[in-house]
Amino acid sequence: MNRNSSKKQTQKSAQAPVLSVRNLTVCVNNHQQTHILKKVSFDLKHGEVFALVGESGSGKSVTSLAMMRLLSDALHILDGEVIFENNDLFCATEQEMTAVRGNRVAMIFQEALTSLNPVQKIGTQIDETLRLHSDLNNKDRIKRIIELLEEVGLPNPETRIDWYPHQLSGGQQQRVMIAMALACEPDVLIADEPTTALDVTIQKQVLDLIRGLAQSRQLAVLLITHDMGVVRQTAQRVGVMYQGEIIEENSCEEFFRNPQKKYSRRLIASLPDHNHFQNSSDGTALEPLLSVENLKVHFPQRKGILQRIHDWTRAVDGISLSIGRGETLALVGESGCGKTTTGRAILNLDRLTSGRITFAGETINTLSHRAMQPLRRRIQVIFQDPYSSMNPRMTVLRIIEEGMISLKLGLTPEQREERVIALLKRVHLEPEHRHRYPHEFSGGQRQRISIARALAVNPELIVCDEPTSALDVSTRAEVLKLLQELQQDLGVSYLFITHDLSIIPQLAHRVAVMKDGKIVETGATKKVLKEPHHSYTQELLNAVPHARI
Repeated sequence: MNRNSSKKQTQKSAQAPVLSVRNLTVCVNNHQQTHILKKVSFDLKHGEVFALVGESGSGKSVTSLAMMRLLSDALHILDGEVIFENNDLFCATEQEMTAVRGNRVAMIFQEALTSLNPVQKIGTQIDETLRLHSDLNNKDRIKRIIELLEEVGLPNPETRIDWYPHQLSGGQQQRVMIAMALACEPDVLIADEPTTALDVTIQKQVLDLIRGLAQSRQLAVLLITHDMGVVRQTAQRVGVMYQGEIIEENSCEEFFRNPQKKYSRRLIASLPDHNHFQNSSDGTALEPLLSVENLKVHFPQRKGILQRIHDWTRAVDGISLSIGRGETLALVGESGCGKTTTGRAILNLDRLTSGRITFAGETINTLSHRAMQPLRRRIQVIFQDPYSSMNPRMTVLRIIEEGMISLKLGLTPEQREERVIALLKRVHLEPEHRHRYPHEFSGGQRQRISIARALAVNPELIVCDEPTSALDVSTRAEVLKLLQELQQDLGVSYLFITHDLSIIPQLAHRVAVMKDGKIVETGATKKVLKEPHHSYTQELLNAVPHARI
């Protein structure tokens, strides 16, 4: 009798919400007619992952910040309640909320670098959470920190516990944020785009970890994401957000099989088609534009007061690749494998240890800064984070024309403005946008501005460093389509650096797979993805989350 009663009680508690959001309405402060969120309601249940999906600007992150009472002064909670353990968090004192945040309800923020303290070691920052919310002694806290870093896949945690955030890659910084959120074994975990900066294998590891924690600890998870593959792989329930409202909520299986709303169907239709490939070649039939031969980039590791070199980090360790005119080569691999360093070396931003880089028949790695200047107009770059790569005090007009001025194209101010207008139209923005500032645009629009800036000086090769990693699914599809159109119209070549293998079939003609500073496999996209020879390539492909039925 007691056993049955206990079992029944356990089942009941598993179904009861651990946290409920009711009619959450957020408006712009002192302007109650402008609603950012409109009567948002949902439940988070024990042992369940609830995914909140939608495009950038739909209100997903504002929802999470409002739940934790972390909204900026510009926004105001007009109505609603957040019930946690029969208490409304909106009625709690700030002291009571401090006891809840990070302990009972933890949050993983989207931008790891801006969330981590740049002057504190990562171990110290995780330790701060443990000191505040646990009674572990110093030795046990260090042991716990190392265990957490191992759980989220950070290499050599015993050493990296003493590293600073800037010494880690973007993906590694995000892993530290996840470890910090899990430190006190919370009841509710709010994960705001937790895998945006992660490569596919670590993404799978982190998602498996979150899903496993939800089941083993009966953890309630709110997963905010724009990656529909992540949703299908991780969530039990899905809520679709559009213009501050949840317009559809259903089980994950039913949502992907039969979405009810037109907007939901559009999101799913924007997913990459893994069965559609670019016309590929082995690269020999195309006129070579860029050739890299036995490229090595080693960084010194210094130690002691005199900062003597005691070892070398072999970021790129003897790779060779080529890109033909009008061709896209995708350089893929996990965070820290050397992809971005390769791109920087090609741009002559990182000094080569050895090797040769040839562009249009000319060896460029031996050129001085002055001699390299004329080639800057022929080789351009699109950075991963468009916002940090733009001067926030400059208008779009100034940002795009800056390259024309510095590279001395000889255009008058009127001619430069005409060219900026034409470029904005080409990337599907309005001419009047040239008078706005970067903060006035969405992430997708800022990336379009970055593309326009790169095109301003008529380049022959563009190094694209993770240009779609932070974009939602529909915006990503638009940017990829734009890049393809530009290649067809202008014949521009791309070195496309990415950890997202799902977008490669529709974009790249050839693929080079990179691991630990070396290229382990290269070839036509369809052949590499359909018939991989190297075990690492197979591991990457197995980790890609698929959303299409």
